Amino acid sequence: MSSAIKHIKPLGFPWATQDPFLFCVYHKDDYPKGNKDMGPAESIAGRNLGQDFDPSNKWRMYHGSTVPGFPQHPHRGFETVTVGEKGLIDHSDSLGAAGRFGNGDVQWMTAGKGVNHSEMFPLLKEDEENPLILFQIWLNLPAKSKFVEPHFKMLWSEDIPYYTSEDGKTKVKVISGSIGDVKALSPAPDSWAADPANEVAIWTLTMQPGAEWTLPLASAEANRSLYYYAGGSVQLNDENLPLEKAAELDASQAVTIKNGDQEAQFLVLQGKPINEPVAQYGPFVMNTQAEIQQAFQEYQRTQFGGWPWPKNDHVHPKESGRFAKHADGKEEYK
Repeated sequence: MSSAIKHIKPLGFPWATQDPFLFCVYHKDDYPKGNKDMGPAESIAGRNLGQDFDPSNKWRMYHGSTVPGFPQHPHRGFETVTVGEKGLIDHSDSLGAAGRFGNGDVQWMTAGKGVNHSEMFPLLKEDEENPLILFQIWLNLPAKSKFVEPHFKMLWSEDIPYYTSEDGKTKVKVISGSIGDVKALSPAPDSWAADPANEVAIWTLTMQPGAEWTLPLASAEANRSLYYYAGGSVQLNDENLPLEKAAELDASQAVTIKNGDQEAQFLVLQGKPINEPVAQYGPFVMNTQAEIQQAFQEYQRTQFGGWPWPKNDHVHPKESGRFAKHADGKEEYK
């Protein structure tokens, strides 16, 4: 194996990550036509509602019972980067903030000292299917930032920059970081990614048949993972990379991706490690077990601000377009 390729692993569920990332999950659901309540117009009888994660199903309800998705749940001590490639996500949170985004949009949410939120997948179309493709990536916060105020930022699809290779056969969505002169939009302000010295990169790559592209170099300190999730035959530095595998790479060495005869898609996660102890229990990620216990106690006492919405699985009106309403009152409409 090339010295530039450290390890190759199966993707699994969720995908394995390296510091400063904590978690990455890929959701691909071929949802059917929707009903009047924005749920599936097909029967959900026999599904394990509340725990519907069966990978053999074409689509899943996850923790939803009417609309698929994730009803209200807390987070503390890290960030979620939700990359909505296809379909829509309805966000509601304990600060009264809300949004509907997807079809290329990215939400960058800093949980900080604590937030309750829901992420539901409304099936708006009643006359055709409602496919959903998204990544949710958890990016750790250093100890100094674990108690910052919760915040989210929208990276709207119309504004996210793309890098295109010289031959035009490789296109990279630059969600964080930079490639050449193509620089990502600013992340949430308290993020580990906000300091360019941390070399945080989140990229999605689409390569046409026969494309070749060499990943740009970064420092040897930066951890880099390449996830290959759709396509046919691919090589890394002339070594085969099987579909649904992840390669941990030396970011300081050249790695050339050579695509075969099908379009191929990848996710790249990169960043210098935070190099601090990680204590994690479910939706809380701190530095010590004592801080985890404190998080549970505070959540039980305060619910991180409570829940201002009528339902745990709140969805926005069907006629709503893409929008974001922030805790400070700022509103964005697309």
